[in-house]
Amino acid sequence: MKSKVLILLSALMFASVSCLAQQKYACVNTDYVLRSIPDYTNAQKRLDKYVEDWTAELVEKQSELENLRAEYEQESYLLPENLKKRRQEEIKSKEQEVRALQQQRFGPGGDLDRKRAELLKPVQDRVYAAIERIAQEKNYGMVFDKAGSPAVLFANKKYDISDEVLESLGYNPNVSSSVSEGDGSKKKPTNPELRQRDGDRPSASQKSRDTQKK
Repeated sequence: MKSKVLILLSALMFASVSCLAQQKYACVNTDYVLRSIPDYTNAQKRLDKYVEDWTAELVEKQSELENLRAEYEQESYLLPENLKKRRQEEIKSKEQEVRALQQQRFGPGGDLDRKRAELLKPVQDRVYAAIERIAQEKNYGMVFDKAGSPAVLFANKKYDISDEVLESLGYNPNVSSSVSEGDGSKKKPTNPELRQRDGDRPSASQKSRDTQKK
């Protein structure tokens, strides 16, 4: 009886391995796809402008706080206790104002998260829907995202469906969405493999997140 169970388990394992071996796989570079879509790049520029304005606002409030502290340190020894207490309360109030503003703009669920969802998520959803549609049509068992993912160490170009995703969305993968500010002429898309190796310049939103972490 025990030997029959072992034989049955071995058969099931062999069938599972055979099934996995027959699965079709593909990869996609979502970073390359998104940066090739004008709606996304324009939305990213709008988001960066919001971040730039919010950062300037926060820097101004922080500067006001530093000025209050500096003035208090210079004058505190001349002030009577009641005025000292009032100035200390002003500084404390300004500190709370700065923290609240930082939380409002860049905290979890704050303005940045809401704007990102409003501006970028609709385009991202279209891309993911296109990936799912292609995967179902071509019976791919899995589609890996190689956009900066350390899990994908190598991917043969013939299994990369990034251009196919762009075509399914109505975009020409041979023409970049990037438009030069000078004459409006279109450029060929940057090789995604080189861009992944060399790294993109961080956007204003990325710089802001790094600043907040520090």
